[in-house]
Amino acid sequence: MSKSEKELISKKFQKLFDDSGTHSPSLLTIKKELPEIDIKIDACFLSNPYATDLFMDRFKTDVIDTGLIREVLEFYPSQNNIISKNLSKTIDVPEDNIFIGNGATEIIQAIFHNFVERKVIINIPTFSPYYEFVREDTEVIFHQLKKEDNFCLDVESFCREAKESGVDTAVIINPNNPDGGYIKNSDIAYICNELRDIPNLIIDESFIHFTYEDSTYNFSSSEQLVKKYDNVIIVKSMSKDFGIAGIRAGYCVMDKQKVETLLKNGYLWNVNGLTEFFFNLYSEEKFMLEYEKVRVKYIKYTNEFIEQLKAIEKIKVYPSKANFVLVELPEQIKSQTFVKDLLIDSGIYFRSCDDKKGLEGNFVRIASRDREQNDVIVREISKYFGDVDE
Repeated sequence: MSKSEKELISKKFQKLFDDSGTHSPSLLTIKKELPEIDIKIDACFLSNPYATDLFMDRFKTDVIDTGLIREVLEFYPSQNNIISKNLSKTIDVPEDNIFIGNGATEIIQAIFHNFVERKVIINIPTFSPYYEFVREDTEVIFHQLKKEDNFCLDVESFCREAKESGVDTAVIINPNNPDGGYIKNSDIAYICNELRDIPNLIIDESFIHFTYEDSTYNFSSSEQLVKKYDNVIIVKSMSKDFGIAGIRAGYCVMDKQKVETLLKNGYLWNVNGLTEFFFNLYSEEKFMLEYEKVRVKYIKYTNEFIEQLKAIEKIKVYPSKANFVLVELPEQIKSQTFVKDLLIDSGIYFRSCDDKKGLEGNFVRIASRDREQNDVIVREISKYFGDVDE
């Protein structure tokens, strides 16, 4: 590819990125608008590819091969509260405390438009919808995570600022996006106790399945805390851990009065038949046992991947307990330039973090894929920085 051709493609990609606001353009969008780019690896999307394989196997045998696909497409799915009832047994939470969402973003928007009023405190850097979806009359307090502390949350400082600021809502993402910072169970318990008097404490656990605190690789959700604290709201996306972003599946655990409010305001049939099929699988013991195997396998491969990235000179890899890492590039290399170079020259798609509030410098977020793709990612980044021979 000539220099002029590369520059033209680079400009086209930059326009796609600019038009996408605070989210990267999807892989499908790039393929459609820039067919000249041969994208081999999407290391922007945060999902477990082994879980996607597992879902696809069951979708083929249970839906395609049986002809059930016609019913899934032709007829209405079950109502929100029916799907919640089935999910209740799986997560051991009363059905009245569960709200099914069309992905986590719909849940976030519903919460902010219905329950968040005067003032909210949000860590930065973090997932942008938590400050983009606030109502115009809601004040946002940004709690800056410190680069010198590897963007780890100081729970005492956070709780102190929340109380001193008089917020009615506090938001925690665990692990955090885009850095993968993890808050231990004991610290989550501390936050819940300290902020028990504010109306809403949102804990987003969209990446919790990738975490663990001991050698068993077991993860620990905060969902049971809803039984103790009526202000706790647990948000859960299924897109990342199960690799099914395309069917838009998420759920929320919160006080039953909040659930009732949402169900009375337009969320009766807000998910589709494919989403219901997934939640049926999620409630099936056999499927979850199979999922657990690929979950642990993926965590182990991701840990290998992170260690390989750490060995590359000239970049800094921040600590992560998620399936991605935040990487700081050398000062002279702009993150957008890095992303475009690797996309055009190597067919690898990364997430530039230029638009992330609270990040000063040149940062990219790199997602873990399967083991073979991770090896390619490490090799191409190493080559880019001259750490390996051509």
